[in-house]
Amino acid sequence: MTIETERREADCLGSVSHAVEERSSFKMPEPVKKAVSAFAKKPKTQEAEEGSSVVFTAETEKPDAKVKWQCNSKDIASGNRYVIAADGNKHSLSIQAITKEDATVYAVIAGGSKVKFELKVVSKPEALAEAPAEAPAESAAEPQPAPAPEQTPAPPPAETPTVDQTAAPPPDAPPAEDGQPPDTRQDLTGLFTERPQSGEVTVGGNITFVAKVNAESLLKKPTIKWFKGKWMDLASKSGKHLQLKETYDRNSKVYTFEMQVIAAKANFAGGYRCEVSSRDKFDSCNFELTVHEACVTEGFDIRAAFRRTSEASKKRSGPQSSSTDGKEDSGELDFSALLKKRDSFLKNSNRTVQVSSSEPDVDVWDILSAAPASEYQKIAFQYGITDLRGMLKRLKKMKKEEKKSEAFLKKLDPAYQVTKGHKIKLAIEVANPDVDVKWLKNGQEIHPTGSKYIFESVGNMRYLTINHCSLSDDAAYSCVVGEEKCTTELFVKEPPIQIVKNLEDQMVMKGERVELECEVSEEGANVKWEKDGVELTRDESFKYRFKKDGCKHVLIINEATKEDCGHYKVKTNGGESVAELLVQEKELEVYQSIADLTVKAKDQAVFKCEVSDENVRGTWYKNGVEVKSDTRINITHIGRIHKLTIDEVKPEDEGDYTFVPDGHAFNLSAKLNFLEVKIDYVPRQDPPKIHLDCMGRTAESTIVVVAGNKLRLDVPITGDPAPTVIWTKGEKASSVKPSDGEETEGPTSSWTMKDGEVVTEGDGRVHVETTKGHCVFTIEGAERQDEGVYSVVVRNPAGEDTADINVKVVDVPDPPLAVRVVSVGEESCIVQWDPPLYDGGQPIIGYVLERKKKKSYRWMRLNFDPYPETTYEAKRMIEGVAYEMRVYAVNGIGMSRHSLSSHPFVPVAPTSEPIGLCVDDISDTCISLKWRRPERIGSAELEGYGVEYCKEGTDEWLPATEGLTDRTALTIRGLTTGDKLQFRVRAHNMAGPSAPATLAQPVTIREIMQRPKIWLPRNLRQTLIRKVGDTVNLVIPFQGKPRPQVTWSKEGEPLKPPFASVRNSEVDTILFIRKTDRQHSGKYDLQVQIENVEDTASVMLQVVDLPGPPEALKIMDVWGFNVALEWKPPKDNGNCEISGYTIQKADKKTMEWFTVYEQYRRTNCVVSDLIMGNEYVFRVYAINLVGLSQDPCNTKDSAYIQKTGIAYKPPSHKDHDFSEAPKFTHPLVNRSVIAGYNATLSCSVRGIPKPKVTWYKNKMDISNEAKYRMLSKQGVLTLEIRKPCLFDGGVYTCKAVNASGEDIVECKLEVRPQIAKEEKKEAKKRED
Repeated sequence: MTIETERREADCLGSVSHAVEERSSFKMPEPVKKAVSAFAKKPKTQEAEEGSSVVFTAETEKPDAKVKWQCNSKDIASGNRYVIAADGNKHSLSIQAITKEDATVYAVIAGGSKVKFELKVVSKPEALAEAPAEAPAESAAEPQPAPAPEQTPAPPPAETPTVDQTAAPPPDAPPAEDGQPPDTRQDLTGLFTERPQSGEVTVGGNITFVAKVNAESLLKKPTIKWFKGKWMDLASKSGKHLQLKETYDRNSKVYTFEMQVIAAKANFAGGYRCEVSSRDKFDSCNFELTVHEACVTEGFDIRAAFRRTSEASKKRSGPQSSSTDGKEDSGELDFSALLKKRDSFLKNSNRTVQVSSSEPDVDVWDILSAAPASEYQKIAFQYGITDLRGMLKRLKKMKKEEKKSEAFLKKLDPAYQVTKGHKIKLAIEVANPDVDVKWLKNGQEIHPTGSKYIFESVGNMRYLTINHCSLSDDAAYSCVVGEEKCTTELFVKEPPIQIVKNLEDQMVMKGERVELECEVSEEGANVKWEKDGVELTRDESFKYRFKKDGCKHVLIINEATKEDCGHYKVKTNGGESVAELLVQEKELEVYQSIADLTVKAKDQAVFKCEVSDENVRGTWYKNGVEVKSDTRINITHIGRIHKLTIDEVKPEDEGDYTFVPDGHAFNLSAKLNFLEVKIDYVPRQDPPKIHLDCMGRTAESTIVVVAGNKLRLDVPITGDPAPTVIWTKGEKASSVKPSDGEETEGPTSSWTMKDGEVVTEGDGRVHVETTKGHCVFTIEGAERQDEGVYSVVVRNPAGEDTADINVKVVDVPDPPLAVRVVSVGEESCIVQWDPPLYDGGQPIIGYVLERKKKKSYRWMRLNFDPYPETTYEAKRMIEGVAYEMRVYAVNGIGMSRHSLSSHPFVPVAPTSEPIGLCVDDISDTCISLKWRRPERIGSAELEGYGVEYCKEGTDEWLPATEGLTDRTALTIRGLTTGDKLQFRVRAHNMAGPSAPATLAQPVTIREIMQRPKIWLPRNLRQTLIRKVGDTVNLVIPFQGKPRPQVTWSKEGEPLKPPFASVRNSEVDTILFIRKTDRQHSGKYDLQVQIENVEDTASVMLQVVDLPGPPEALKIMDVWGFNVALEWKPPKDNGNCEISGYTIQKADKKTMEWFTVYEQYRRTNCVVSDLIMGNEYVFRVYAINLVGLSQDPCNTKDSAYIQKTGIAYKPPSHKDHDFSEAPKFTHPLVNRSVIAGYNATLSCSVRGIPKPKVTWYKNKMDISNEAKYRMLSKQGVLTLEIRKPCLFDGGVYTCKAVNASGEDIVECKLEVRPQIAKEEKKEAKKRED
């Protein structure tokens, strides 16, 4: 791109910025999130006077919503000037004693909704009353005439534009819309807190453009780019005239970016653009640079125009700049600078320029343009023009200059740029105010249609406004006035696609359908999906499906498996979003458990249970022995129900029955009780007896019941007449007497049974029933307070019996306490918590942890097996994203409620160690160190560097400064002279210090009078070439005080005396090799070091030798008087390039050698003009930089030149065998088709002779079946399946066989059933 093109692009962008800066400012539109507002009433913008008070009110939809107030994106707390109040769903913010600084943007946040409003502060009435009095005086003042161009002072060269400076619009700029002035306020919703402003500078002066970005709300350091013109990135142009700087203020968290233009040139003028981005945020700003010519007060020489650019620049810049080695012919001609200097010189001076001392002031270009071509040389000699070619080029350009337009006073710029969705106004100025103009788009006339195009005519100005620009408006536009036309090109810039709604983490069960959904800022945008860094595509198995619905993009995974776990990322050109997917094995749920049964002889016993998965099978056990089906026992499995049926129950069927599901670690148990009816003749008045054990003794036992379950105590009893049963809780049964009226201590409860009826009941949950031989005590939904000792007393006239039963109620534990994050890493954290206060009566097995992103509502489980410790390391987190943690406690009963969430935390990691630590300077009491920033900073901001030192032989590291330093260089003072110290530097961020960067060796604190420096001679800066056997004597001077230590090494190894000799003095070093050999070739490194300050230099030595002989010289062909030779290069090239070959011939009779070719470059040649009837031999020498190879390569055979008339006998040859074994060039492809529609399978095969083709389905020959049709055309094989059904699916094989061999190819065919229309509609509704 030439300088002129760059200036056109810059002017183009500059004009665009004047036309649309008030409306677009080249700022990327912020994405609008379509969500339901949490506010029923929103605060509105208000206006108040200074010193007064103002109240903003808001109402939320929910009364318990948390509301946060902000000012300039910073949270507001109640204090002296701010009062925050809340009453139910009504919230208010009061601001007392308003000042001018309070005029800013405020916001109120509730849930996911944020409402912005403004406070406008007006001055008091006294201040307002003074303004009208002064206004008439100002308006009545007559405008002062503009100063003459000669009197206009140039702006100062180092002027830096400030934020308040605003570039004035040009006099021909279009009027502001609706008569209102353009809005010049800063966009508070953008990233810039201060934008670079347009500025002016004089040629040779300096100017600085400043941009500031507030990083308080940013998660990542912003990235800034500077552009000139349309696309020229200035990052690669940094150097002598352009410097880019950036600084960061940790207190205000503001980044300051500077672009400094040094020694400005005329071609630096034009439009510039600054773009800043951070993750999914983007902002840009345009500004202009105007460069004025400096006033010239001294004479000039027209012959300077014909000097090259380097010479002209030397003349302009002064004696400090130099030309390129005195070559006046290098560079380009620069006439523009001469013409500008000449014009400014004539304007600022009344003197005339004397080109020749003997002639009056004349314009040499007028003379040349009017003179014939034959007189050019004479005129050039007369006026001292030496560059005739440059003169002719200049004259050619002058003749091509266009004539001034008669219809247009101002034409369209070459190009304009506008952001998609914004509008732009094109303006021209015509000479005749009454003339009509036509606007064309790509050569077609534009007609006013709706509000898309607006035509305006104001005096001599003509405007075309294009509203809501889209990509279709990116075209060439022309304005036609009569027969004249001006053309421009409009570029529509599409904003980057932003992600409005991020992906959310998900945890699903195996086999479930997964939908990862995000929302972007524009419809129809293209996104890219990745899993663990690998791009996802729509593969043949239809594993992944990609769905677009307007702005929504969905990734669908059918039947998730364990392999689908990982991090999924969606990318656009403007941002990205990450979510984690966890797939958990399905847990089997029990819908109905088996129950205890009591059956009589000959009755049927049925055990029945129901589980969640109908595909799960199971096994029945009786007392630990597997139950087998027979004529009396039947085991069935229908759907989710499993049954065990026992017909004609016998006494031996009594026992414990268990059902164990296959593949799951739990079981269901129940008891079968056999009730045997006996007629016993017992004597009357049988005393009561409680049968709790086989021996008939009183037994104390513990019954364990889970809270919420039924407590059932079944006690076998005997006695005649039927005894009365009394149940008590809270005291021993022995203390209960039938006639006592004594009171007992402690709470007691009693339940009495007589003749099978409940006499008293202490609680509605308690049920007591008695059957013949049994007494049953039942509590529905056992609770923790039901735990204790239960006593049962049975009485009848014949006596009484008692027993105590201990009942223990167990429950899930309480939630863990005090969940806290102890430390964080790059993608991990360490969590600690305290055990629960109550363990539920069972020991704690372990804990289950969950995490979620702070802005999400979906919790992700981190471990599926209980974790036994109270400290856990959570991994696989995203650096820079805020998370929360919570913990569950697990015992043998189940899992507790979740604990309170931990405080939000952000995973960050320490930075990498600083690089390039070295000693910059050293004296007797201080040392200067410098280093570079770490290569990896991470998401956390760099807080500073810590510098430490310790004495040699100790391990005590002392800080060199108090606190941290922001700079990458530090001077440590107050050190003791002669101490030998070691230094290290560590970078610090919120995660802590990084690994240290340490000096290679300790430093002695003493002054270096003169820094070490190697003065490498110019001839040693290139590769030094010597022949084998030559002597090498290299003298390299250096400097340094005290005397530096000199070290020579070759390929990293120090030089030893037998190999090379080294002699050092105080001012130079000598490398001496008496007799060089090939092994002396290589790179020699020289190091001059004083303490830790050093300088290095390298010398390349190449020792060359004669090459070896060429190899494999052969006579390839003999015809007529010619012989074709061919050979290979030598194995040994003598350590340098082979420059050519020498070919010689000799008659076999005389064996006298004659040279045919010298310095021949190729490895084959044709020797011609040989004598008929002679027999020749040949040899070849290799040539390199040293000379010919010592030995040649001779031909083993000789070439005989036959005499004419001898008949040529063609060589015999065999017929070529064209047979070829079959080979499939295109294989079969797996297919999935719908039943009822014809399907085809195709492949291609080649082979000679034509192979025989056979088709198989599931290894069965289908050649003779009518359902299939086989076709073969030009090697393309097709199998057509007519209306396949579900049974036609399987593996299809195609086999090709001929005499040379065979080949097989196969594929899978899946036949899917047809889906009814109703099912399709329902599926579509579900997807929507």
